[in-house]
Amino acid sequence: MIINDVANKSEFAYDQLEKMITFRELKPGSMVSEKQLSEQLGVGRTPVREALQRLSYERMVEIHPRRGIQIPQISLESQLKILEVRRDVEALCARFAATRASESEKIRMTKLANQLEANATKQDDLVYAQLLKQIHILLVQVSNNEYLQLAMAPLQGLSRRFWFAYKNESSDLADAANLHATILRKIVAGDPVAAVEASYALNDYLTNMARRTIS
Repeated sequence: MIINDVANKSEFAYDQLEKMITFRELKPGSMVSEKQLSEQLGVGRTPVREALQRLSYERMVEIHPRRGIQIPQISLESQLKILEVRRDVEALCARFAATRASESEKIRMTKLANQLEANATKQDDLVYAQLLKQIHILLVQVSNNEYLQLAMAPLQGLSRRFWFAYKNESSDLADAANLHATILRKIVAGDPVAAVEASYALNDYLTNMARRTIS
């Protein structure tokens, strides 16, 4: 793959590193360096550094000057705290999106809902993760409030990381797909009350799923 400019290389580095962290190719608790990651991804250190700054804001990495980059541990306590905050912030996104989505955005939401549910039966985690991330990004974009985008980025990324670490292969894929798809369809229907209810249902599922990991 040939990537020509720094911005595209930075986006490529960000996407690849997030995937490597989410699927534990970079092990929780491990230390890595910019040089190591640059060589692994085949891009220069500048785009890797820019990607790491974004991931640091999202709490996906911890940058320690002169020591390296640490991949945080996956913690049930942290996940529950994240979901406490995500609950009402995401519901606010859903409510705004239900009244602000354009027709083209509604078409895209319907397509993503269908794709996510169809992929859940195939159990392809990488494709599922890509679709889930697109849904999370689109939900915030459609809410048309850049401050919600700043708030949601770390909450969604860290939640995805925990979920992929502890999900059951079949039931969680289907359950999560249905819950995400329901939010999108309520937004498409222009029903803010139902969209918020669907958002809360997703959060309830994620919270119960997290607590299940200690049983």
